Amino acid sequence: MTSKIAIFASGSGSNAENIIHYFSESDKFVFSVILSNKVDAFVHERAKKLKIPSFTFSRDQFVAGEEVLLFLKTYNIDYIILAGFLLKVPVVLVKAFPNKIINIHPALLPKYGGKGMYGDNVHKAVKAAGDNESGITIHYVNENYDEGNVILQAKCPLTEEDTPETIARKVHKLEYEHFPKAVEMIWG
Repeated sequence: MTSKIAIFASGSGSNAENIIHYFSESDKFVFSVILSNKVDAFVHERAKKLKIPSFTFSRDQFVAGEEVLLFLKTYNIDYIILAGFLLKVPVVLVKAFPNKIINIHPALLPKYGGKGMYGDNVHKAVKAAGDNESGITIHYVNENYDEGNVILQAKCPLTEEDTPETIARKVHKLEYEHFPKAVEMIWG
């Protein structure tokens, strides 16, 4: 049976595209729709190239949740992947998709998680703390930022010479390698 997945993204959509390509030869998943909270997010351009419909909803629509939930139901969505999506998922969606929403965080949670901790903010905090490793955490989504049960963590070593930019590159490499595999592991 083929599962239908919606991807939520706020930015460039490189993780979304990577996941879709990873499963392009598989009949396990169909990527039905990409949703964003930003009309100018580059993920919409990637969606066009991939021939996947993409839509933008407002912050208010998302926070309320009901309209987004109805939209997902029209596509018969089974699972949701947050791929660089920055808004907190409302309780109505968490309850409608229990253990069926996953997120990737660019650090080793519980370190550097929570509101405002995304992208460069995380990498700058890791550098400022002088950590000797960073990585990714793929986790289920609950009603709190970055507190859902961990599915997978992957680490990369850091040196004193690393900058937030080099840390970001190391972390992105882990994201591209492990995010599709985690999807396959839990839902495949």
